[in-house]
Amino acid sequence: MDLLGIEYFFNTHQRVFWLYLLSSLFIALGYLYFHREKKIFSSDIWWHKSARVDYGYFVVVSIIKVLVIIPLLLSSKEVALFCALGLEELFGYTSALDWSRESILITFSLTLFIVSDFSRYWLHRLMHLVPFLWRFHRVHHSAEVLNPITFYRVHPVENFLFGLRYALSAGVVTGVFIYFFGARIGLIEIIGVNIFVLIFALAGANLRHSHVPIRFGDTLEKYLLSPYMHQLHHAKKSVHTNFGGALSIWDNLFGTLHVSDVKELDFGINEAPKHSSILHLLFEPFTKGVKI
Repeated sequence: MDLLGIEYFFNTHQRVFWLYLLSSLFIALGYLYFHREKKIFSSDIWWHKSARVDYGYFVVVSIIKVLVIIPLLLSSKEVALFCALGLEELFGYTSALDWSRESILITFSLTLFIVSDFSRYWLHRLMHLVPFLWRFHRVHHSAEVLNPITFYRVHPVENFLFGLRYALSAGVVTGVFIYFFGARIGLIEIIGVNIFVLIFALAGANLRHSHVPIRFGDTLEKYLLSPYMHQLHHAKKSVHTNFGGALSIWDNLFGTLHVSDVKELDFGINEAPKHSSILHLLFEPFTKGVKI
């Protein structure tokens, strides 16, 4: 079951956990009620050739993750231990700071969320700016229609890089907190998930890869990335904008924010290839002749 990706629908740490999908469905139905856009449930989207490639690729890449990527990755626990021991060697032993348990939980949970999102922004941006990395990231952007499974349309090389990014960012934050607070650290969790990650997931995260153009308004979108803003990121004309994960603060700070209201978004990439098969998704990035 793990090999085929079925467990993703029952794993609270996965984007397509059933509760997150259900939450997005209710939000989409609410949008449909007010806007009467039946197109979003059309077979032209859900059974498009690009979508069918997504579904098959989801199974294949799940197998590759289990057999190849996960065994190669560092764990955040290893990084945290290395970081905590390194700080102690550099600065010596320090008594745990006298903070309340609640303050530590809130600060650690929020810091982990922000640092992870910040590191995700920069790696994502590099995947666009560095031609060699774009070879692999454009696999994700070659999707011509969007659905929640498109989230997993990611080349194994990119999967490895983002897994390494998380291990390093979470490990360093955890190691620093262990050094200053010892064993008292912990997360504010609901159903085993950081509460800030949970809020993001339940607030329609799966609609980012959909044709439901939900916006948060100009003011809020300077801080939070709406589903529509990520859809703009998948549009051919604005592909190199809106690199944020949950937060758009980084895009706002570093000049990559894009919030224009466009009626029809054309998804995909302008350049060849179109990545029309699973094998093409996997092996084409290793060829030459890539343009941004």
